[in-house]
Amino acid sequence: MQKGEAKRKAILETAFRLFREQGFEKTSMSEITAQVGGSKATLYRHFPSKEELFAECLSEAIEQFVSGPLATLSTQTDDMELTLRHFGENFLQSICSSDMIEVRRLLIAEAARLGMGQLSFNRIIVLRDHVAAYLGECMAAGKLRGEDPVHAANHLKGLLESEVLEPLLLNATGSLPDEAEKSQAAQRAITVFLRAYAP
Repeated sequence: MQKGEAKRKAILETAFRLFREQGFEKTSMSEITAQVGGSKATLYRHFPSKEELFAECLSEAIEQFVSGPLATLSTQTDDMELTLRHFGENFLQSICSSDMIEVRRLLIAEAARLGMGQLSFNRIIVLRDHVAAYLGECMAAGKLRGEDPVHAANHLKGLLESEVLEPLLLNATGSLPDEAEKSQAAQRAITVFLRAYAP
């Protein structure tokens, strides 16, 4: 990794940690500079404003969130139910991580800033559209009832999130769900989805 790339990575990691800990308003470019080292001029050379730095931090986090579940669908098998169960477990693994919970809270708090809500939504629907494409293929093959695949993808996402997301966002649980709890929640969601969309 070149020196400039390493510096940029260090800035993003430090800024993202501070944004998660303190929020956007309480995090300053001076504090980021002090923790990363170097000059404020170097920081502004990489990121012209705090808003742009914040947007880049969230964009990278969402990209990582999307990439995991997408990898599951890219290694799909002929067994649709198995593919969906693996996808569901991977999806819950992503949304239940402490980092992603903090990202979601940041997105909700700062959704109106610089169009961050729209930007984030545009990234997230990339995942939905890939799921919809897969479900559309299953519908065409007669494995699922023929319906609007985008609606079906939204229903699947809602079912997967239904047991875990709201309590985590509101910090209403004592701890993150363990592997067994996530797996069982995913299995229940996929079971309900397949009952709804069975041919």
